[in-house]
Amino acid sequence: MDQLNENVKPKLQFDLLIKIIVAIISAVIVGYIFSHKLPVISLQDGTVYNIGLILTKIILIFKSIFGNFLTFMIPLIILGLVAPGIGDLGQKAGPLLMITIIISYIFTVFSGFFTYIITSLIYPIMLNGVTLPSINNDVSQTIKPYFTIDMPPITSISTGLILAFVLGFGIAATNAKKLMEVMSNLRDIINKVINSIILPLLPYYIFTIFLEITVIGEVGTILSVFLKIIAFIFLLTIILLLIFFSIAGIIAKKNPLWLLARMAPAYVTALGTSSSAATIPVTYRSVLKIGTKDKIASFVVPLCATINLSGSMLKIVACSLAIMYTTNMDIHFGNYVAFIFTLAVSMVAAPGVPGGAIVTALAPLSSILGFYDATNILMVALYIVMDSFGTAANVTSDGAIAVILESIYECTEEGDEDNSSIEQESNA
Repeated sequence: MDQLNENVKPKLQFDLLIKIIVAIISAVIVGYIFSHKLPVISLQDGTVYNIGLILTKIILIFKSIFGNFLTFMIPLIILGLVAPGIGDLGQKAGPLLMITIIISYIFTVFSGFFTYIITSLIYPIMLNGVTLPSINNDVSQTIKPYFTIDMPPITSISTGLILAFVLGFGIAATNAKKLMEVMSNLRDIINKVINSIILPLLPYYIFTIFLEITVIGEVGTILSVFLKIIAFIFLLTIILLLIFFSIAGIIAKKNPLWLLARMAPAYVTALGTSSSAATIPVTYRSVLKIGTKDKIASFVVPLCATINLSGSMLKIVACSLAIMYTTNMDIHFGNYVAFIFTLAVSMVAAPGVPGGAIVTALAPLSSILGFYDATNILMVALYIVMDSFGTAANVTSDGAIAVILESIYECTEEGDEDNSSIEQESNA
C-alpha cells in the first residue's frame, strides 16, 4: 500500500491533533459567549432576536453542509481504500505473509473482544449516571441552521462495504491487474479528497459540533466523559500489551517483561509521532534487540505497520461503547461481533492517511452499530485526541508478532532439516 512520506505524516497528525484541541476549546469559549453574554433584543411588536442563537444558526450552516458531504463520501472512502488494500495484500501472498496476516488479524480481533468484555464490566460503574441526552438524532431540531444542501450518497454504507470486500478479495484471488490499477487510481483520488478537503475542514466541523453542544448546555458532561475515557484507554493499552507479550514469551520461552522492556523505545517514539510508518526504524531496532533474526524483523516490521492495528481496535471499541452507553443507544453483543470482524478487515487501509483507522471505521459504525452524524464526529474527535496511545500499542505489539513468527519459522526450518536428513539417509 502506498504510504505517506514518514516525515510528512506525523506532522500532519500532530497538526491535526493541535487544531482539534484548539477547535474544542474555542467552541466552548464561543458557545459560552453566545449563550450567556450576547443580548436578546425585543422589539415593540413582540419580536425577539437572540443574537447568540442567530450567530449559532449561521455557523451551523457549515456543519450541516460538511456533514452531508461526509455522509456522501463515506461509501466512496470505504470502496477506494479497503478494496485496493485487500487486493494489495492478496497479490503479494506467500506462506510467511499469510501467517503474519493471520497472527495480526487474531491480535486485532482479540483486542476488540478483550476491550468489549472489560468495558462492559467497567463502564456501568465508571460512567454510572452519566447521560448525554442532547446528543441524539433530534439535536438538529433544537438548533436548525438557516439552510442546508442535501448530498445523498451514491449507495448505502453497507453496500459500499460489501462491494469493497468483494472487489478486494476478487482482485486478490484472480490477480486482476487492470482492475487493481483502477482501484489504485480511485484510492489516489480518495486520499486527495481526504487530505485536501476532509482533514483540513475537520477541525472547523468539530468546532461547530462543540459550539452547538455548548449552546445547548451539555459540553461539561461530554468533556468530563472524554477525560475518564482517555485515562481508562491508556490503562487498557498497557494491559493488552502485557497479554500479547505473555503469549509471545510462552511460545518463545522468553521473559515477557524483558521482551516488553526492549520494545520501550518504539512505544515512546510512537507516542511522539502518532505514526506507525515514522516509527519503523525504531521498531526495527527494538525487534532486533529482543533477539529476532534480521530476515524476520525486516519483513514483519514494515508489514505490521500496515496490518497490525490492535491498539486502534481497542480505542475504537472502547470509545464507541462509551458513546453508546452515555447516549442510551442499544448495545447488542451480536452487533459488536459483526463490527469487530468487519473493522479488523476494513482497517488494512488505515495507514494510508492520518487518522485512517477512524475514517474507515465510520462505515461499520454507522451501518452496524447505528451511529449518526453527532456520535460519529464525537468518535473522530475523541479518537484523534488520543491517537498516539493506539499507535504506540500497534507498533509495540509488532514485537510480539515478530517473536511468535520467528518461533514458527524456526520450527519449520527444523522440520525441513529433519526431512532433508531423512531423504539423504534414504538415498544412501
